[in-house]
Amino acid sequence: MNIVLLSGGSGRRLWPLSNEVRSKQFIRLFKAPDGSAESMVQRIYRQIRSQSPEASITIAASKSQLSSIKNQLGDAVSISPEPFRRDTFPAIVLAVSFLADKKGIPEDEPVIICPVDPYVGDEYFRSLLKLEDVVRESGTGICLLGTVPTFPTAKYGYIIPEDNDEVSRVKYFKEKPSEAEAAKLIEEGALWNAGVFAFRAGMVLDIARKLLDYRGYDDLYERYESLESISFDYAVLEKEDDIKVVRFSGEWKDVGTWNTLAETMDNASFGNVVFGGECENTSAINDLDIPIICMGLKNVVVAAGPDGILVSDKHQSSYIKPIVEKVAGDIKYSEKSWGSFKVLDSSSTSLTIKVTLLPGHHMYYHSHERRDEVWTVTEGEGIAIVDGERFDISDGDVIRLPIGCRHTVIAKTRLELIEVQNGLDISVGDKIKYEYDFEKI
Repeated sequence: MNIVLLSGGSGRRLWPLSNEVRSKQFIRLFKAPDGSAESMVQRIYRQIRSQSPEASITIAASKSQLSSIKNQLGDAVSISPEPFRRDTFPAIVLAVSFLADKKGIPEDEPVIICPVDPYVGDEYFRSLLKLEDVVRESGTGICLLGTVPTFPTAKYGYIIPEDNDEVSRVKYFKEKPSEAEAAKLIEEGALWNAGVFAFRAGMVLDIARKLLDYRGYDDLYERYESLESISFDYAVLEKEDDIKVVRFSGEWKDVGTWNTLAETMDNASFGNVVFGGECENTSAINDLDIPIICMGLKNVVVAAGPDGILVSDKHQSSYIKPIVEKVAGDIKYSEKSWGSFKVLDSSSTSLTIKVTLLPGHHMYYHSHERRDEVWTVTEGEGIAIVDGERFDISDGDVIRLPIGCRHTVIAKTRLELIEVQNGLDISVGDKIKYEYDFEKI
């Protein structure tokens, strides 16, 4: 089975824990089988692997998300990087051409497209196998997954099938109707559009040859910035006659807001949170090192992270995006393939950051032209390289890095250090990278 997980998202709806780099699917708020915390992408990746160990999984994601994906799933994960943000049709074509040209799948092979962020049970993945079977056996152009609605809502799109069979032809679609109209559609047997569909790889590539002058993966990647932003629904679904839908009645939640995320949490709180004063239907998520006390709150969500603090009525939390766009500033926390960083303090002439490196990982060998740095090791062991000279480092060591010196650090174990930057013009652009043979260490 070939599965492409679409990892989109601008990082606004779950602010302050999500941002432009740390989209909602990378926030660790779910409980894994071993009791540890896991993110949406880790959860769905684990579920697929448990149900279909031989499945070929590729994640279609923007370049800004690559470090987070590798941090959470490992360096071996298959990724189709999107060099610029475009809509779903270019992203899907790029991912399918990646499978065809780089992974060698035949064009008659079924491909399943699935969002990375639904909260689902294991039966969901057995339905994905059904999608594959329908495409493989019947030659159907596209087969969708339709979820049996549990209530009328204006937040989802609807699929209206011709009958109530498990597999049915699609009569038509209705995108985000009013709640009253949604109730009528449900009476007619309408299904929620889960954003999951399957097709033969060659079908989408044939459409790309007509619409995008597709000539292979490398050419498409090079031209990607110039491609029109267009949705898969508009480019393909609205023009395709041969569409079927598989009915799915198991657990499915679109975790797109704090309100819906709270419904999936195992506990009412996450992190250092204390409830008192008869709180009702209140959820609190704390990603900070200080405690949060909630008193007498009803139908409220509280979320605290390095980028800010949210206190909102649960229903109103669904409409946070335009408000966040007015207040969002520099990113204070980000996961990288090598570890993570968190901004602890900042001023016009200084920046203090907590840096965590995973075992065996390292920073680039680099220098700065407009700032000094001081590293203080707080945990772990590693190797510092300063102007070509090597130092073993461990807890309590302090390394001073004056302007212009070339430096890097390699983690032997999990390594934490506090980095203090001082200068008149501190910016992410003040970095000159150099080649360094890390294999010789």
